[in-house]
Amino acid sequence: MLSPSHAPSYATVLRTRHAGRTFGAALLGRLSYGMVSLSLMLAVKDATGSYSVAGAVMALFGATSVFLSPARAALIDRYGPRRALPPMGAAYALLLSALAYATWQPGASGLRLGALAVTAGACTPPLGPVMRTVWSSLVPDRELLQRAYSLDGVAEELLFVTGPLLVGLLVRFAEPAAGVAVSAALVLVGASALVSSPALRGTSGRPSGTTPLPPSGPSGKRLLANVGLRHAAVVSAGVGLCLGALDLLLVAFTEEHHQGASVAWVLAALSAGSAVGGLAYGAVSWRMPSRLRLTALGTALGVSSVAAGVSPNVYVLVAVVAAAGLFVAPAITTAYLIADESVGAGSRTQAGAWVNTALNAGSSGGTAAVGLLVGRLPLTVCFTLAAAPVLLLRGVRLRPGPAVMFSLPALATVACTDGCARRSRG
Repeated sequence: MLSPSHAPSYATVLRTRHAGRTFGAALLGRLSYGMVSLSLMLAVKDATGSYSVAGAVMALFGATSVFLSPARAALIDRYGPRRALPPMGAAYALLLSALAYATWQPGASGLRLGALAVTAGACTPPLGPVMRTVWSSLVPDRELLQRAYSLDGVAEELLFVTGPLLVGLLVRFAEPAAGVAVSAALVLVGASALVSSPALRGTSGRPSGTTPLPPSGPSGKRLLANVGLRHAAVVSAGVGLCLGALDLLLVAFTEEHHQGASVAWVLAALSAGSAVGGLAYGAVSWRMPSRLRLTALGTALGVSSVAAGVSPNVYVLVAVVAAAGLFVAPAITTAYLIADESVGAGSRTQAGAWVNTALNAGSSGGTAAVGLLVGRLPLTVCFTLAAAPVLLLRGVRLRPGPAVMFSLPALATVACTDGCARRSRG
């Protein structure tokens, strides 16, 4: 199944020429995504005095950000990141700045905020998919690429722990709108530094200054006809559904046990487990095929989620959730690796964006769906239902043919009821 790895280490990944500079720039920009959701939610609530308006604005922002991600990635693949990313980053930063200005004082119009949120979400630069495409160019060796993707996934997980903490610190001294403004500055600086890196000269198949791909290039539908990419996207959606449901169920569990304040530690255990699992996973040379590995990791996550539901107390829950986290980053890393190896070099950004979209859509849909069940069904049953998608996917066999991602648009309707992209991965 696996063997000890004698291949280069994570340090070798970071010592690869241009890797440290490029990765640092991407992480700086992606820190914006760890801060913007909470900042925007708090800013809109303060400006309008309404939680419902804040939820609606977040739903609009998240929906356009998540579901237009493949379209933005297709522009990256067609024109290259050096031509397509700067206008996206500038427009996104400008619109976030407009949202910060509009929410700085009370009395903002909900319609105006909604319109700004829709356009800002539509312009969200796909820094994560771009960085993963760059990794493919920098470290073509598959074992080293596995380490690079694992490192990327762990760093992203840590950003979603750090981002809200920074927002919490910031709002102690300034208005929540300041967090939105800082998010705008981070993405602008990060995206600018990323496109200036020499590592991007030949990525996405379109070096700067060359002729863009013709309009007949691979479309999303044609890409999803690829069985490997479909498998990665479908399992990612199942993983997202499970994780999105877990976020809410962990809150409900701790409140049911009269320890609501401990939910932060439970969620931290999930993130810590994911970080440890991601680093350990990347350091192993796997013999099991990647598609089988992805299914096995999803199944392990599902079984762990069921076990969390029967925890007798919060202390046991922390341990079980940490164990469940061990499979999160590895599953996501494997999905991105499958997407990368399933398509040509000119479609890698778009392929990664489809996995990203499936994961984020599943997460938002899972939170929304379980929100309808909590209080109506026992928590143990809710935890089991949350695990059902990844457990049932074990028996799914995808065949070549029309794309089966018809479920993603349907998820949009559900996801938007819960404020999409609360932890959306960029």
